[in-house]
Amino acid sequence: MKATLHRYFPRHYGFIQLMRLDKPIGTLLLLWPTLWSLWLSAQGMPNLGVLAILVVGVILMRCAGCVINDYIDRHFDGNVKRTRMRPLVSGKLTDKEALLLFVILVLASFTLVLLTNPLTIGLSFVALALVVIYPFMKRHTHLPQVVLGAAFGWSIPMAWAAQTGELTTVTWLLFTANLLWTIAYDTQYAMVDRDDDLNIGIKSTAILFGKLDTLINAVLQALALLGMMLVGTTLSLSWFFYLSLLGVTGLFVYQYWLTRTRDPDDCFKAFLSNHWVGAIVFIGIFGHYISTG
Repeated sequence: MKATLHRYFPRHYGFIQLMRLDKPIGTLLLLWPTLWSLWLSAQGMPNLGVLAILVVGVILMRCAGCVINDYIDRHFDGNVKRTRMRPLVSGKLTDKEALLLFVILVLASFTLVLLTNPLTIGLSFVALALVVIYPFMKRHTHLPQVVLGAAFGWSIPMAWAAQTGELTTVTWLLFTANLLWTIAYDTQYAMVDRDDDLNIGIKSTAILFGKLDTLINAVLQALALLGMMLVGTTLSLSWFFYLSLLGVTGLFVYQYWLTRTRDPDDCFKAFLSNHWVGAIVFIGIFGHYISTG
């Protein structure tokens, strides 16, 4: 199917590539924390309307983030092996088309947010700001992964606010745990491009951490687990949730083993496996409310 679209509808497929609809890993990494927050804030019974708004909103804003990232990075991507065939670099799409698509996606997302409440609407402006400034951070700081972590985790307070109309200590504890996890997995992602990034002057935590990259990632993951445990303790979650954290621990050990040689392909495999981290945590949260409900 992908090959057919690419062959007979190259421009249409260019839009799919630009929004990363052919690579759902980013959407899933954004969606799982949203679902964690929604289920926890609703104590296992989220409002279906809010659920639908958030799921569609996550997809739209993930697409928007990819579009603006590719637009801002269009003069760099041609020098990186992994990104040199992106639509704006290869000429499948024009810069104006990318900007127009970004505006359409943002307006569609904002229309959905207007169906929630004032707090969620206010938080959406922060989400948009994080999406726009992230690509520039790679030029000015070795910590763009922190900004990405904030952008990917901002759906947590938004989901909490959409469901309850307020934010709590647990909201920010969950956000912090997710932030630490995101920095770790995006460092794995940056390890894939480290040599190319050094050549063109792009900054990342993978470059900043250097030979300590895998060790620092392990510490970040351990702190993320600690944060999740504090969430579980504060909300009195059952053994089902803690069992899921044990499964996550096993995945983190597997990722450390994969990245120990810093082979780009293995680092990318480690990054991709983080989808299962998000899924397992959600299973733990969902299982708690099913088993205790």
